[in-house]
Amino acid sequence: MNIKANLSQRIVVGMSGGVDSSVTAWLLRQGGYDVRGVFMQNWEDDNDDKYCSIKQDSLDAVAVADLIGMDIDIVNFAGQYKDNVFAYFLQEYQAGRTPNPDVLCNAEIKFKCFLEHALAGGADLIATGHYARKDVRDGVHYLLKGLDQNKDQSYFLYRLQPYQLQRALFPLGELEKSQVRLLAEQAQLPTAKKKDSTGICFIGERPFRQFLQRYLPTNPGAMVTSEGKVVGEHEGLMYYTLGQRKGLGIGGDGEPWFVAGKNLPRNELVVVQGHDHPLLFSHSLIMHDLSFTTLQRPVEGRYGVKTRYRMPDAQATLRYLDDDCAELVFDQPQWAVTPGQSAVLYAGEVCLGGGIINDTDSHSIYNN
Repeated sequence: MNIKANLSQRIVVGMSGGVDSSVTAWLLRQGGYDVRGVFMQNWEDDNDDKYCSIKQDSLDAVAVADLIGMDIDIVNFAGQYKDNVFAYFLQEYQAGRTPNPDVLCNAEIKFKCFLEHALAGGADLIATGHYARKDVRDGVHYLLKGLDQNKDQSYFLYRLQPYQLQRALFPLGELEKSQVRLLAEQAQLPTAKKKDSTGICFIGERPFRQFLQRYLPTNPGAMVTSEGKVVGEHEGLMYYTLGQRKGLGIGGDGEPWFVAGKNLPRNELVVVQGHDHPLLFSHSLIMHDLSFTTLQRPVEGRYGVKTRYRMPDAQATLRYLDDDCAELVFDQPQWAVTPGQSAVLYAGEVCLGGGIINDTDSHSIYNN
């Protein structure tokens, strides 16, 4: 574990009740650091719902803190989450896009509200269980990919600003997930065998459509081919994302059907047959709401790009259209590039930042 902090510095760990943050806290305590925990309660609407794990997660976090001899506070950020993350989430789905609330949660809650709370309480640094790394070169703090390529979470952290990175530690960045599990078992942490959480934090394991229906009205419409032939009916454009195969309910023979676009003015879901259909591929994209991890934004040129979590870096050329908008042109067409998701730039292992995908050359043809 390579933690660049002084033993005299106070570190506050964001505790989620999961194995990753548990091992993060344990490693810091084993290293002799002055450590305190904070469990963030970011959602209140379903605190007693069968799908909600907040109560159990908080109990697990407290149990870990007690075992390793660390104080822990439970802090409620639900109001900030609803205003700064959930409102955006609903707005994007209503507009037919597919947002990534985990990206915004990191920037607005975990590394803003939590960071401010920790600093106000006398902390010098915060630590989280993210699989990412950091390096300081000539006084500049760089965000790096985690060494575990299957768990690297730098994609979700690309909106962190320099002042946030300067105060952040990622103790798991140089570990494999299997190593983290082994450490948890050796330390006999209560969360050692706890299943990793999946999906969007405030939705939990509940059916996604059922959740959205509580907040947004449904608006069914036609499923059409790229030639305009009606082949089915959708339940509402917000329930579908580009590249989706399951849940379309289109019968018949031949190759499976995939979502290829949304025609918002006509409330039509455009579908095509075959995973390799040309309309599922994009040669370029436009991204806006740019955010970079260093004070100096990347120069125009070629970079590695991720348009979704865990994909291999795709080579693309960056060109700025204005101060808050840029174009990426791919060397090779990319599959199911989705408006509302993030395009993240890399120079080797360094995560430089990115933006929200606004449009692609393949998707724009459906909005006429």
